[in-house]
Amino acid sequence: MPRKTHPEQKKDTKLRSSMFERRIPRPKPKIDFPIQQIDYKNVNLLKQYVTEQGRILPRKYTGLPAPFQRRLARSIKRARQILLMK
Repeated sequence: MPRKTHPEQKKDTKLRSSMFERRIPRPKPKIDFPIQQIDYKNVNLLKQYVTEQGRILPRKYTGLPAPFQRRLARSIKRARQILLMK
């Protein structure tokens, strides 16, 4: 059988929610290049987003928006297949 809540407890939850401040959104990263510049032939740009072991850096570290990150990963993989990057 479920417990019955007291009216006093419901008032506490309203007070609690007003105690918390609104969350500040994360600032948008500034990108110095257009999405068209991300290409498998642009090896100098792609090398900035790859570790020494050859792993692609995640969005958390690059700060790129999702469409940029997807295109970047695709370009890096293509450059690897053509042996422009190791």
